This record gives sequence, structure tokens and C-alpha cells, in this order.
Amino acid sequence: MKKIFLVSSFFAIFTGIIMVIGGVWGIYFTYQNVAREKITTPSDASIPSTLVVGPLTLKSQADIIRYHTLKITGDKTYSEMPRQIQKIDDKGAPVLDEKGVPVMVANTARDLWITATALTTALNLGIITYVFSGLVLLFGLISIWNGVLFCMISKKSSFSNPSSSI
Repeated sequence: MKKIFLVSSFFAIFTGIIMVIGGVWGIYFTYQNVAREKITTPSDASIPSTLVVGPLTLKSQADIIRYHTLKITGDKTYSEMPRQIQKIDDKGAPVLDEKGVPVMVANTARDLWITATALTTALNLGIITYVFSGLVLLFGLISIWNGVLFCMISKKSSFSNPSSSI
């Protein structure tokens, strides 16, 4: 039993160290990749005029992009808008073809949603990466702690005497 605790202790500590390194690397990697884009939140964001580098500023930027996109599209999301709309002339009247049928053009407001979705998805993935890396770091520390406890148990307990109990 003593050997099992010692081997378990080694594996728990080794695994914990690898997880801590991976978690720290994940946080650093995410920070570096977000910071190099030099994004600053607009003045009307929940965290105004701040460089986007961490999970809170990532969330603030994603939220304000969605807010502005909804404002531009009249509170309509991508799925609520038609793919094509009638073409309008300079005077605001619908443009008709030679048969009197309205000329249809791509809905640029709907296209805006595609861009907004791509941006907010990237920002939200940054948040998820921070959270996941933090959890890996935490589990690594817990694994190291368990390894230390296994080591202490193996040294303090007498497993060779069957009459003793833990």
C-alpha cells in the first residue's frame, strides 16, 4: 500500500505540474493573441475606452458590438431579416424593372450581422479560453495538493502492520 501511495503521489504531482504549465500557457497565449489586435472598447461600452485583453473587456466588447448591430438593424437579428430587399432610388421610391417588378438587392443590414457574429464569436471564444485555462490551472494545483497528501499519508501511516488502521 505504501508503494501505491508513493506512485500515486508521483503521478498526481507530475500531472499537476503539467496542468499548471498548460493553464498558465493558455492564459498567456490568449492574452498575447488578444492584445496584439489592439482593440479598445468604445466610450459607450460597459468598460469604456479600455484596451481589450482580459475576459471582462472581451465580454464588454462583444456586448457593445451586439448592441450597435441591433441598433443599426432596428432590433432585428440575422434570422429576422429577409435575404433581399427592394432597391430604393435617391428619392426613396422603389426601383422597378421594365416589367414593373421591384428590383431586389442584397440586404446589407443582414450582411452586417454576419460580420458582427464573426467578431462576437471570436471575442466569446477568448473568454472561454481564459475560463478553460483557469480551470486547468486550478485542477493542476488540486492534483499537486493531492500528490503531496498521498506522499504524507505514505510516510505517516504504517501499512506493514495489519492491525493498525488509517
